[in-house]
Amino acid sequence: MAKMKIVLAYSGGLDTSIIIPWLLENYDCEVIAVAGDVGQGEELDPVREKAIKSGASKIYIEDLRDEFVDDFVFPTLKAGAVYEEKYLLGTSMARPVIAKRLVEIAETEKADAICHGCTGKGNDQVRFELTIKALNPSLKIIAPWRIWDIKSREDAIDYAEKKNIPVPVTKKRPYSMDRNIWHLSHEGGVLEDPWNESPTDVPVLTRLPENASSTPEYIEIAFEKGLPVALNGKKASGYKLLEKLNKIGGEHSIGIEDIVENRLVGMKSRGVYETPGGTILVEALKILESITLDKETLHFKQHLSLKFADLVYNGQWYTPLRESLSVFFDKALETTTGTVRLKLYKGRCYPAGVKSPYSLHDIDIATFSEDEVYNQKDAEGFINLFGLPLKVRALKIKNTQAKKK
Repeated sequence: MAKMKIVLAYSGGLDTSIIIPWLLENYDCEVIAVAGDVGQGEELDPVREKAIKSGASKIYIEDLRDEFVDDFVFPTLKAGAVYEEKYLLGTSMARPVIAKRLVEIAETEKADAICHGCTGKGNDQVRFELTIKALNPSLKIIAPWRIWDIKSREDAIDYAEKKNIPVPVTKKRPYSMDRNIWHLSHEGGVLEDPWNESPTDVPVLTRLPENASSTPEYIEIAFEKGLPVALNGKKASGYKLLEKLNKIGGEHSIGIEDIVENRLVGMKSRGVYETPGGTILVEALKILESITLDKETLHFKQHLSLKFADLVYNGQWYTPLRESLSVFFDKALETTTGTVRLKLYKGRCYPAGVKSPYSLHDIDIATFSEDEVYNQKDAEGFINLFGLPLKVRALKIKNTQAKKK
């Protein structure tokens, strides 16, 4: 019989580094590693050689950067989706684009299974597996953390040392990190106890507030139909624009969030997230929407944003509901075109100006000075009608109480 073919989601981190020899020990198989480049930077440099040395028969290093930003990050940005008011969904958005490519390569290679290194306690196992089930339910899924005898990150480090596999963590710095162009997350180690202040060595992309620039910086971001298209007057692809904003935001300590979140699997977990460029874009788009969206659309969008965030967090990207909501957001933001000016200073994005050819803010109507548009006497009739239910209720209560006396 031919050997089993397994496609492995490979990052070169602790978990996936030890999975290759473990698969070879426990399955009569060929392991094909797949690393998806979603903006990890230099993290991918040693991956090719490391995967082959660890026992993989081949490795794909796939450039998913533009697809990730254009097809996953920006639809989530347009939705205004933020999980539990703080988490900008960096890891959540990256998993479906990587899993999609895993399925495509598995089909090309005629593989029998897809393997991932997600723990049985985490959200990522759900995100990977729901995407695989949605795109090719016939593929078998192997999740070593739900099978093997390794019970902790310390055990995993010991296994790596036994197999002479270099890994990017140590028992002294055991943080689990996930990086892409949108964010960098940190979990594990002393961060597991929310009473512990986040150590100063945690941030990588972002300066601590006390070390941030003492000089405010003004930037301008141009949007077309809810999508960022230019920075300071210079057009750029979504990926390149995020690269620049990450650098600028990092200098000003923008986007560090320390969160205790509710995982999908039922437990709470503590993480520290760095999202400098993403935080700037989220704030800028909110400011622009404040003048381009009418009240009813804005408020309904805010309601749907919560559901969209849950869907992305829960790994439900490839679902009819998520796809339908994206159509709504595309329609709602058709006129969200304009420019936002921000002042960045010591961890904050301050509004410094906003304009749009579709602005619903009319100075002639909103002014406190004399105008020819708004007749203030009209307000009396409006209030009488708007307050009629309250008046009727109050009269009924008063009359009923009077009869009882």
